[in-house]
Amino acid sequence: MAPAGGFDSLQAALDNGADSVYFGVDQLNMRARATMNFTLGDLEEIAERCGERGVKSYLTLNAIIYNHDLSLIKTVVDRVKEAGITAIIASDQAVIGYAKSQDVDVHISTQLNVTNIETVKFYSLFANVMVLSRELSLRQVQEICEGVVREDVRGPNGELVKIEVFGHGALCMAVSGKCYLSLHTTNSSANRGACVQNCRRKYKVIDLEDGHELELDNEYIMSPKDLCTIDFLDQLVDTGISVLKIEGRGRAPEYVATVIKCYREALDAVAEGTYTEEKVADWMSRLEKVYNRGFWGGYFLGQELGEWTDASGSKATVKKVFLGKGMHYYSKAKIGQFKIEAQQLRKGDNILITGPTTGVIETTVESMRVDDEEADIAARGSEVTFFVDKVIRASDKLYKVVPAEEVQD
Repeated sequence: MAPAGGFDSLQAALDNGADSVYFGVDQLNMRARATMNFTLGDLEEIAERCGERGVKSYLTLNAIIYNHDLSLIKTVVDRVKEAGITAIIASDQAVIGYAKSQDVDVHISTQLNVTNIETVKFYSLFANVMVLSRELSLRQVQEICEGVVREDVRGPNGELVKIEVFGHGALCMAVSGKCYLSLHTTNSSANRGACVQNCRRKYKVIDLEDGHELELDNEYIMSPKDLCTIDFLDQLVDTGISVLKIEGRGRAPEYVATVIKCYREALDAVAEGTYTEEKVADWMSRLEKVYNRGFWGGYFLGQELGEWTDASGSKATVKKVFLGKGMHYYSKAKIGQFKIEAQQLRKGDNILITGPTTGVIETTVESMRVDDEEADIAARGSEVTFFVDKVIRASDKLYKVVPAEEVQD
């Protein structure tokens, strides 16, 4: 299951092997603060794009709900049904109950902290899929999956309940994301999708009795590394889960493209019996190129929380530098035309093109023309053309991809 914060990420997910996509609209989802949420008016197009690829679509409606939200959640659920979105991901009983009354499929959000088979049995009255708490070990996940089969736990659709877990992406120091730091410090509730990410900052620890500042090996004492399971994915699959969820609705489209492609290949390799250490090393190298805070295996391997990041922001080994925007595509010759608005483009540069319909294109500029003449450099302000083996569109963004150490923050 792939995250999508906008149409460019949605297309990236569809192009790179996602079986399902989850997203939020406007308010009342756990990424409400993000700048890339969809609107209710986008639902038909999302359903259509996903439907064309045989991909399921899930809308997240998993924030805390207050009385003044009740009319809004009904509007959202009604629109989900009208547009043909596959299901909603919910945590509040008001949402779950109304969705059930309208025959809209429900998935139980990780916000409900499902950690045992009895809780799964209870929510099977309302939902067909359960997203387990992130704080479980492989053994605990397996016991729940085995319990579903052993006790024949079925959802409203009459099928065995499916178990879903997070397999990659950002982790929160709080249990399944239930954090109140942001609300306490800025009156901006993480549980309403408006987290200001206090935990990702530097802090000093001071002894209030004598005023001494304690020395810390790691200043980022509340910021966990990102979850990564690709190096033990075979073990995770063997627990009996049905859905592997990738976190990242606030991440860039190239993150979605890379992570989904890697996990698609890895899951297929596990199924085909070709999952090897050599392939894991390649996937890890590719995952390190996109946004990450460093990787660890979370609680799945029975480890205590203690894998803290030691720096602010991403540890991606490469970064993108904005160059310009698309102008035109000559389909017969497969030539894209771009306006260079910043920096320089050079022959041999690795580039990234993103757009709402284009999704993500990653390629190398083998040759190019400026003012209809062969050139090695396209300077700022120039119009450049080069081969692109996929349609690009006006306003698609063009980036140069460079080693991270070459970019100054």
